[in-house]
Amino acid sequence: MSKQSKSEPSKSEHSGAEHAKSSLTTYFAIWIALLVGTALTVYASGVNLGRFNAAVALTIATIKATLVALFFMHIKGASEKLTKLVVIAALFFLLLLLGLTMSDFATRPWS
Repeated sequence: MSKQSKSEPSKSEHSGAEHAKSSLTTYFAIWIALLVGTALTVYASGVNLGRFNAAVALTIATIKATLVALFFMHIKGASEKLTKLVVIAALFFLLLLLGLTMSDFATRPWS
């Protein structure tokens, strides 16, 4: 039998409340980071970077998509091995496709 009284919260109740507070703070921080990323995207669209315009836009978009996937889709902190395998495979193929696209873009003869 536990000697803990009914009015005294258990450790699991404390950790749940702290987790909820931390999660809300984390969500707002990620939201601010996404707003900053959007502002960077708008600013970068007005800057002439020559052949690097697409690379900069894709880099910003990839960072924003990663933040959304990790935090809002709850991939960060997932304990299931299959989920992590799927995420790693998806990121690998994303990098592969971006790399091949950028190599094609960089090697085209432009008139």
